[in-house]
Amino acid sequence: MLKDKAWKWIDEHKDEFIEVADKVWQYAELGLVESKSSKLIAEKLKEHGFNVKHGVAGMPTAIVAEWGEGTPVIGFQGEYDALPGLSNKIKPEQDPLVKDAPGHGCGHNIHGATALAAVITMRYLLEEEGISGTIRFFGTPAEENYAGKVWMARDGYYDGLDACLSHHPSSMNTCNLKSSTAVNGVKFVYRGKTAHAAGNPEMGRSALDAIELMNIGVNYLREHVIQEARIHYVIEEGGGQPNVVPDYARSWYYIRAPERTQLDPIYERILKIAEGAALMTETELEVQFIDALYNIIPNKTISELVVKNMREIGTPEYTEEELEYAKKIASNFSKDAKVDSLRRNKIPDAEKYRDIDLVTDILDPLGDGETSAGSSDVGDISWITPTVEFGTTCFVLGAPGHSWAVVATSGMSIGHKSLVFAAKTMAGSAIELFTNEAVSYTHLTLPTN
Repeated sequence: MLKDKAWKWIDEHKDEFIEVADKVWQYAELGLVESKSSKLIAEKLKEHGFNVKHGVAGMPTAIVAEWGEGTPVIGFQGEYDALPGLSNKIKPEQDPLVKDAPGHGCGHNIHGATALAAVITMRYLLEEEGISGTIRFFGTPAEENYAGKVWMARDGYYDGLDACLSHHPSSMNTCNLKSSTAVNGVKFVYRGKTAHAAGNPEMGRSALDAIELMNIGVNYLREHVIQEARIHYVIEEGGGQPNVVPDYARSWYYIRAPERTQLDPIYERILKIAEGAALMTETELEVQFIDALYNIIPNKTISELVVKNMREIGTPEYTEEELEYAKKIASNFSKDAKVDSLRRNKIPDAEKYRDIDLVTDILDPLGDGETSAGSSDVGDISWITPTVEFGTTCFVLGAPGHSWAVVATSGMSIGHKSLVFAAKTMAGSAIELFTNEAVSYTHLTLPTN
């Protein structure tokens, strides 16, 4: 059986990919500067015979690699960017490895290595079995801050795909059928005039005043947008010291809504508020548009295919040491908050997970017809080709994402087991897409939205 061959190959070579994941965990590089991480993955792809383009779409750390010829063309996505300030040792408590340094608080060291393992496995299987088709690996940088997939999609690298598979480390084993919100990432820069804030304040034009007035205006706008919209911001630069009127200030906004047709009019109103703040303070406004993401179009067919393959493989078993490690991490977080979150996300039988730290259940695809408040650059890919991003247990259930607790599991054996299980799931699903024409072409037409 083809799947058995693939899964055996992954088991025999898993140490090669665990080593990649651990090195990327140690590098812990931020978005767009994942130089060591992307180089490591690109070199590994070249070593296994892929045609590799490194530095595509204007991003030095973006990768597109391909092997094979003909159809179907199946894509595999891998991320490898870390998050600021989350460095942690591999221990079940918060203890920075390097103070204030980045850490893999979303498990992207596992993300990229999973896709790497899957494509290399598929490359040898297709060659050995004489199966036609093309494998395309996407190394997608800066998911956390600059939405690298969007730029790669803009430049046409996802064109011609029949389907695209992605795995994201999670606290559960399933596929999500929820859509996501569309989002605009925008920076508002104000420039004014410095002056002594006590001696001659009348000569100053405060850029910080403009930022604060804009924020007040936006906060009043919240009453007049759809309930599902989200607007959040930080002030990145607000001046030096109180006795100097600041001539430069900058804020960074994320503006979200379930669909782009709902987001665009909200964004236009925010632009008017920003302009009004400049008029009130006699400052100059510069709008720096960072990125815009579309909402995800879920794909039920591939999601069910992925879950079916998970069940054929079976979830990892955890050692007593791993279970105790997870229990110590879980002790830092409220069980009531965990159950409330599971209920809010409509996880079946949420209460039964109160005392479970590492989930071994495989859940049916979740959230059909619903919309998550979050956003992802996977959304843009789902408008180009049928796309799924599935999850496997890597995080302790109840521990928040983007936290030290994720760093503490993604760099050790719990994360390694997530990687192997996910790579097998991805390979098994890909085998069906490469060999089952009924799945590959009949059911994967993009839905209209």
